[in-house]
Amino acid sequence: MKELEFLREQQVDKGLIEGVEEFRCKYSVEDGEQGRVSCPDMYFYGREVLEMGIAALLQGENLLLTGAKATGKNVLAENLAWIFGRPVYNVSFHVNTDSGDLIGTDTFVNNEVQLRKGSIYRCAQYGGFGILDEINMAKNDAVSVLHASLDYRRSIDVPGYDKIDMHEAARFIGTMNYGYAGTKELNEALVSRFMVIDMPPQDEETLDYILSSKFPALKENAKKQWIGLFMDLQLKAQNGEISTKALDLRGILGALKTIQRGLKPRLAVQIGVVNKCFDIFEKEIVQDVVLTRIPDTWTPQDVFEK
Repeated sequence: MKELEFLREQQVDKGLIEGVEEFRCKYSVEDGEQGRVSCPDMYFYGREVLEMGIAALLQGENLLLTGAKATGKNVLAENLAWIFGRPVYNVSFHVNTDSGDLIGTDTFVNNEVQLRKGSIYRCAQYGGFGILDEINMAKNDAVSVLHASLDYRRSIDVPGYDKIDMHEAARFIGTMNYGYAGTKELNEALVSRFMVIDMPPQDEETLDYILSSKFPALKENAKKQWIGLFMDLQLKAQNGEISTKALDLRGILGALKTIQRGLKPRLAVQIGVVNKCFDIFEKEIVQDVVLTRIPDTWTPQDVFEK
């Protein structure tokens, strides 16, 4: 099984792998929800973090993933759902997300009032993994829905309808970034319902794994320079010299994809990294960092093997 081989390659504890196998055998996925079980676009690399996440989920706990930008919170959440073979229900919180978005709203079907089920309702019903993105942007109205579903009660009261008892396989994984516009401190009662993993920053080993797996034809020297670029930007962001706008792993991966298509590396890094900064002074600093790693003279042939 590909998911378990992935864990063995990272030398994840054998007992945890056996636990995942038992979980997958015990809980099947309903036919109508099979399309929500998918292999992630990017694998998560990090044995200790995987072990913490798997152990917590096997014991019926929910997870809260915290940490700086570009630490792989959403990637880990998607990987865990794939490892456990569960359908995924995504909720991206924003200032207008309310309880109706999570549970569902009334609608007319054949001249009858019926409940149009929301993501949390479906997750509870089908035993999915609910990924609660930017949970620290949620309003109190939305958070109140989660309290009973996240603790020992494992149920949701739907006004005007029956109480929903959570499927035994249902789990929730919240993610949050610090300092984004619209975010706030999480309620202590909500945090107490999660096991919290503080995601470590990316290191050279992790980035090497990601780039090697995503781009097998990437030349060794070019790979070192792209890794160095990310590490340089990460250091400057940590020191407060720049914001985290340019510290964008998705942007770097996107830039490499455009180079594969034939775009000059100078232009690719411009649209993938530099132009993420809208402050002219910050953009100049990022541009200087880029020039030390990605020369103007490079062509796609300098980056990828033919």
